[in-house]
This record gives sequence, C-alpha cells and structure tokens, in this order.
Amino acid sequence: MNEIFTLSDEYIALCDLLKVCGIADSGGSAKYMISQGHIDVNGVTELRKTCKIYGGFKVTGWDFTIDVVNPS
Repeated sequence: MNEIFTLSDEYIALCDLLKVCGIADSGGSAKYMISQGHIDVNGVTELRKTCKIYGGFKVTGWDFTIDVVNPS
C-alpha cells in the first residue's frame, strides 16, 4: 500500500499517523508496532512513539509506504 498523507498542522505524531492512515486499528496497536521496531522513518528504524513527522518524511513498514506532504 502506498499512500500520500497531507499534513493539516506543522507535524503529526508517528503513532497518530499510523492510526489515521489505517495501518493500526488503535493508538495502542500503533505504539506496539513502533516499540517492536517494525516502522522506519526516512529509512531508519524509529522507536519513539510520538516522533514528530513533518512534510517530506517517508514512513515505511511491513507492506506500506506513507509519503507525508505539506498542504499546498
């Protein structure tokens, strides 16, 4: 799954992004995925659940890629 997510604020927390995009069913599920090392941000494994995700970041995991963009 490839998705483009457009920010509505300056940034979004990683766990919230996974929930909003439907990758995780709940915030707890998103936090678990992150804590287990299953999520990469810009090619680096990210273990911080509330890591700030800004426009231009790429979040990847098992079978998904989320490109985060700033609003036009």
